[in-house]
Amino acid sequence: MAKFQSLKEAVAENLREGDTVAFEGFTHLIPHAAAHEVIRQGIGDLTLIRMTPDIIYDQMIGMGLVKKVIFSYAGNPGVGLLRRMRDAIENGWPRAIETVEHSHAAMANAYEAGAAGLPCAVFRGYRGAGLKEVNPAIRSITCPFTGEELAAVPAHRPDVAVIHAQKASRRGDVLVEGITGVQKEAVLAARRSVVTVEEIVEDFDDLHPNLCVLPHWTVTSIAQVPGGAHPSYTHGYYDRDNAAYLEWDKISADRDLFTAWMKENVLDRGPEVFAQRVKGLHE
Repeated sequence: MAKFQSLKEAVAENLREGDTVAFEGFTHLIPHAAAHEVIRQGIGDLTLIRMTPDIIYDQMIGMGLVKKVIFSYAGNPGVGLLRRMRDAIENGWPRAIETVEHSHAAMANAYEAGAAGLPCAVFRGYRGAGLKEVNPAIRSITCPFTGEELAAVPAHRPDVAVIHAQKASRRGDVLVEGITGVQKEAVLAARRSVVTVEEIVEDFDDLHPNLCVLPHWTVTSIAQVPGGAHPSYTHGYYDRDNAAYLEWDKISADRDLFTAWMKENVLDRGPEVFAQRVKGLHE
């Protein structure tokens, strides 16, 4: 059953050293505020799962909290490389990390399988691709009905899923609007979940019944964090801060500049800064 907490409490109760954690959100609703709280609390030795690792994983890797990343496509969206991730892979700074690379299709299917309680995902994929040669988790299976050779990958079953959404009701149901990505599947596949939201409303009675709603019994903790997806956007609330993504490319290119930025903007700041940043976009 969903519990309403501060972000600090939600992270402290649900994330543990050595956990496997999925921070999901596709294009928008990326849970930046929650990731920053994990960094402030110094919860490390994490295995991170994400379809498109971007700035939040670059920051967590650069702060030395990550031992392994399971992913498909890693980059600063619309800009280029994840420089802290590359530094960890190539130079072991601040620590070496293990990487397990998949296609988008494999990641999405692995979340679906985890949400369904299945041990693996079976799908058409990886034909003619070279990832099978470097990722032993990609296997082949023969369909017992047609004889067709299909790809198989382990299901994603994270210890914790972390997402951002538009609204939560007083009962603890969560509304996700716009591009939903795999947020729903990640929460259903996980043992525990932390959901940050823009606002808490009485109920969803006046909303269309076919909207994507996570019922309260699928969610562990809810924290209200206005602006909690910045610099990504939240559909219906604020736009993407493109300048922040361009700025990150320069910040992350230098170890000292990165370390100083993280201290000033993450370690020494709380989640309230996200609302301030979003307000600044519209002034």
